[in-house]
Amino acid sequence: MKQLRLGVLAGLFVVAGILSWAGTRLWDSVGTLPSVPLAAPIVLAAIAAVLTATALSLRARLRAQRERRPGAKGVEPLMAARAVVFGQASALVAALVSGLYGGAGVFLLGFLDIPARRDQAIYAGFSVLAGIAVIAAAIFLERVCKLPEDEDDGTGQVPAR
Repeated sequence: MKQLRLGVLAGLFVVAGILSWAGTRLWDSVGTLPSVPLAAPIVLAAIAAVLTATALSLRARLRAQRERRPGAKGVEPLMAARAVVFGQASALVAALVSGLYGGAGVFLLGFLDIPARRDQAIYAGFSVLAGIAVIAAAIFLERVCKLPEDEDDGTGQVPAR
């Protein structure tokens, strides 16, 4: 399984933000702009909380397993892999959604004197922050579940000792 790359996430965020900003400008010139839902930052924050709780739980279980504590629950490899895949998928979607709301928020910064648009800009800003929290939690979860480095050099041969 490949690790998340910050460059890919940042690129996805920037491209989505630029397209969203351009689309928002176009949409506003044609008619009424759709609103940024209040639930957007709440849902993203909930996903970040779930990812963080999962990472902390797995970290505690792995530590107990490493220290061979009596009664320690082990971590099944498939469960850890599923958690990492959930984290990676969440990070990719959060980068895309944060870019979309970020682009809309940048457009709305020009209309802060209108109360409704100011509220929309605030919701968009909180959505971007919550999306960054999802990405940080996903990276933390990935680090928790990372296996120790092998001494294998990729040739398929075990080094002589």
